[in-house]
This record gives sequence, structure tokens and C-alpha cells, in this order.
Amino acid sequence: MEQDFCLKKKKKKTMPEVCYTLIPLVFIWGVMNVRVNYNLNSSPLTLNTSVVDGHEGGVTIFVALYDYEARTTEDLSFKKGERFQIINNTEGDWWEARSIATGRNGYIPSNYVAPADSIQAEEWYFGKMGRKDAERLLLNPGNQRGIFLVRESETTKGAYSLSIRDWDEVRGDNVKHYKIRKLDNGGYYITTRAQFDTLQKLVKHYTEHADGLCHKLTTVCPTVKPQTQGLAKDAWEIPRESLRLEVKLGQGCFGELWIKVPQFMIKYIMKKLRHDKLVPLYAVVSEEPIYIVTEFMSKGSLLDFLKEGDGKYLKLPQLVDMAAQVSPCLCYVYTNRFLEKKRIKIINIILGAKFPIKWTAPEAALYGRFTIKSDVWSFGILQTELVTKGRVPYPGMVNREVLEQVERGYRMPCPQGCPESLHDLMNQCWKKDPDERPTFEYIQSFLEDYFTATEPQYQPGENL
Repeated sequence: MEQDFCLKKKKKKTMPEVCYTLIPLVFIWGVMNVRVNYNLNSSPLTLNTSVVDGHEGGVTIFVALYDYEARTTEDLSFKKGERFQIINNTEGDWWEARSIATGRNGYIPSNYVAPADSIQAEEWYFGKMGRKDAERLLLNPGNQRGIFLVRESETTKGAYSLSIRDWDEVRGDNVKHYKIRKLDNGGYYITTRAQFDTLQKLVKHYTEHADGLCHKLTTVCPTVKPQTQGLAKDAWEIPRESLRLEVKLGQGCFGELWIKVPQFMIKYIMKKLRHDKLVPLYAVVSEEPIYIVTEFMSKGSLLDFLKEGDGKYLKLPQLVDMAAQVSPCLCYVYTNRFLEKKRIKIINIILGAKFPIKWTAPEAALYGRFTIKSDVWSFGILQTELVTKGRVPYPGMVNREVLEQVERGYRMPCPQGCPESLHDLMNQCWKKDPDERPTFEYIQSFLEDYFTATEPQYQPGENL
């Protein structure tokens, strides 16, 4: 099946105008994934190495938070704890630095370092992180009672929160959150009877004594290295010969998807599209056939994970939480105008195998009206896949029958074991009038608070 979108050249558009819309989201969900290796022995990438000596405020020493292995001849390899003098920090995500240990100059990823002796350099400091994300990390399997992290407060500017994993007979494993307040003189406290000059001293105190907390602090919550923005500085476009195709990981509904789109648009989106729940885009080969290099997802596709991986053992709280993590991504994409009503159109989108009718809102499938509300419909379908551990939607129906039945008002019944309250949310996503469907902000809030506000009496069943 082929969809033809034409890019009309009426007047020269600015970068933001051109990049408001790339492609309806339902087209993106099925692209082919191929695992690749980046060939470090290929010709080095050409980098812009213009430098401004020093920066305002004098020299600040930075310390490495993680190990890093150089990918080009222009960047530096380093180990956690290595110290740097920053030569130029004005060029975004990659800074030019000088290693104090080796004396070598090169580029380093800016999110791998922090000012030495600052709170940002502490292992236990996780920066800007929401309560739910902190709970997800702390409740990971293998973590023990007393494991902790410190993060920025969501509600009070200039304050912090201490999050600790706990256990009790009523709630089982859970997370307690304590607000760390700041004194006028610069000190910190959780309770006024125990005040400290620095956050470091506060954390040290509570690692030695619970002193009113649910448990004394034991170990820092494990974390993973953040993704770099791009493979290297200004390395958004890479030569085809630097990639070696190894294993085909799979493909989606469309077979191979080819997009003929202006090169500068791809690079612009790659640099701007950043969210911790989105797979990061690393680089592009802009000559046909176009390759877009992304982070490798070790668990594979969500469908395979639910049907054949560890996902088949998950219970309803974990499945609902997975759905809750999808919704803010879609909010982000639309809020930042990467996807919107078709302000521009794209040349020659050739869809290989089949169009995903069962996942597509009727106004989009029949009339090509792709909006954020049509993605809300698709999100409702995703919820059924989660609670059924990967069952194909509308079982027993072919595509034509699905379109006809949905237009007549048919909606999928409540899956076995699924609470009616969750099925009600699905039905809201499948309202005939797109304007009556909920927003992703509402969906996220509903799902994140689902087991406290909607289903507080939930008990695990045989499957869910």
C-alpha cells in the first residue's frame, strides 16, 4: 500500500516551520530495526574544532561520572573519577576538555561530567527526577531495603527529596520520600532537630543513623550510563562504510520503510527530539537507502517481550506502569511540535507490506486525518496488547471487518482479568468523536495514580 505526500515549495520556510510535522505517528511505529556495529577503524569523522580559550568565570575542574570510550580520533577516552579542565563549553552537548591526568585535549560528552566537589558529582544525586521515576528505579528487582537516591524536589524550588526503598507487612516493598529543606543560612534539614551545613553531611549522617527515617541509608541506587547526544561532536551524519550490518532484529507492519526527506530536517529532529523515555537517535546516513542509527534495545520489541520474554510474567501494576510511561512521550512529541496536523507533507512514503488498520483510528484509516487524538485511539489499542500479553487486537477479524464494525460502533470487550475501570479508559480512547477522547496528560495522571485512586483494593490474579 502506498501513501503519497507532496512537499510543496511555495516559499522558503524557517527551520521550526518546516519541522513542525514529520510523519503520522502510526507510520513510525513499524519501522525495521537492524543491529549495527559502529566501525571505529573507519576514516575519522570530520569535526568542527574551532575553540574559544577558557570561559567566563575562570577555570572550573570537572570530574567524570562514568567511564567513556572514544568513538573518533577527536574525542577522549576516560575513566570514572578522571578530572578535566574545560577549554570550551559553548558548543552544546560535547565540550572540549584537557585531561589533568594525561594532558590530552579532546571532546567529551557534557552529560558524563560534573563540577568537582559539587552535589552533581555525588553518586547519590540523580538531579531532576519525578517521584514515579524514582520509585521505578528503587523498586527494581535485586534492590534491598535502605537503598536510596537524592533528587530535585518536584514541588519546592531549591529543595530536594530523599527517596528510600522500604518494606512493611502491609504494603510490602515500597518507597518513602522525605523533603530536604534549605535553611536561610544555606544549611539543610529533614527535621529541624538535625541540621547540616551541606547535603553531603546530611547523607552521611543518615547512612549512620536512621534518626527518624524509615530505615538508615545503605547503598546508592544503581543507575546506568546516560546516552550521549549523537555518536560524537557534530557526527550526526556518518559514512555508510562506517556501519556493518550484523543481525536483522525484525521489522514492523510496513516491511522496509523509506522516507525521502530533506537532510537538514533529519538532523534537526535528531538534535532536538530528546526525552528519557524515547529511544535516542544517534546518526544518519542520508544517501539512499537511508539509515537512522538508534540506541540498541536489548529486550527487543514490546510485543516479543510480552509474548516470549520476561514480560509474560508481569502483573497488572507493571503493565499499567508501562502504559503510564508511554503517554508522556507522546505529550512531549506533540508539545514540541515534532508531530502536528499536517503543516507540511513528505515526499514518497512507500509502505512495504500492510497498513496497521487494527491500531488506527477510523478517521485516520478512512480519511487520512492523523492528529494527536488519533494517537490517543492507538494508545487505547496498546493498552489491550499490554493486558493480554501481546494478543492481536480484534481477534478473529480481518481488517475490512474491523473497519466496518468499528464504524458501526463496535468496541473490543473487556479483556479477561482486566478491571472494568481500565477498560473504561480504553473506551474513552475509542470515542467516535476525536474531541471527546482524553488528553495524554489526563491518561498519564490516571495511570500513575491508578492503584491508589482507582483500584486501591487490587489483588494479583493468576495472569494479571
